[in-house]
Amino acid sequence: MLQCNEEVSVNHKLYKIIKLLGHGKGGYSYLAENEKSLVVLKQIHHEPCSYYTFGNKIEAEINDYRRLCDAGINIPKMIDVDEKSERIIKEYIEGDLISELVKQDEVKESHISQARKMAELAYNAGLNIDYYPTNFIVQKNQNNEDVLFYIDYECNNYMEEWSFENWGIKYWRNQEEEA
Repeated sequence: MLQCNEEVSVNHKLYKIIKLLGHGKGGYSYLAENEKSLVVLKQIHHEPCSYYTFGNKIEAEINDYRRLCDAGINIPKMIDVDEKSERIIKEYIEGDLISELVKQDEVKESHISQARKMAELAYNAGLNIDYYPTNFIVQKNQNNEDVLFYIDYECNNYMEEWSFENWGIKYWRNQEEEA
C-alpha cells in the first residue's frame, strides 16, 4: 500500500500520493498529483478475492477500458499505463460519489436515468459494469448540470442477474438489505 506524500514513478514520470480514494477487488486508487494536475493512480494488487477470479489484472484493465470506450460509457480517460509496475494513471473526476449521495438520501432521478442509459449502452455492447454506488461520481458540467461517470474500468460479459435493474438499483435506492 502506498503512503501519503510518497513519490511514485509511472513510466519515468513522478506522482506524489495525496490520499487513498478507495480499495477494490483489483487495486488501490489514490489521488495523486504531478507538476501539471491531479490524477488517480491505481496500483494493482494481488490480494485474494473469494468471489471473483482474475487473470492478468493490468491487461484486463486495459481491455475493459477499450470495451467501455467502444460502448460509449462515460468514464475517466486512461492517461498512462505502466505494465511492469502495474500502475494506471486516470483522469481525476471531481465530484460526489453516488455512495455518499445514497447515505445522504440525495440520489436524484437524473442520476438514476443516467445510470439506466449507461446500462443500456453496456447491454447493447454485451456488457455489465459494476453498478455498486462507489463506482460512480457525479460532476457538475459548465451548465451546472449533474453528469454521471463510471469511474471503474471493470466490465464483464452481460448476465441479466447482474444488470442495473436486477442488482444495482437496490444499492442506489439504499435497499442493500434486500439485495
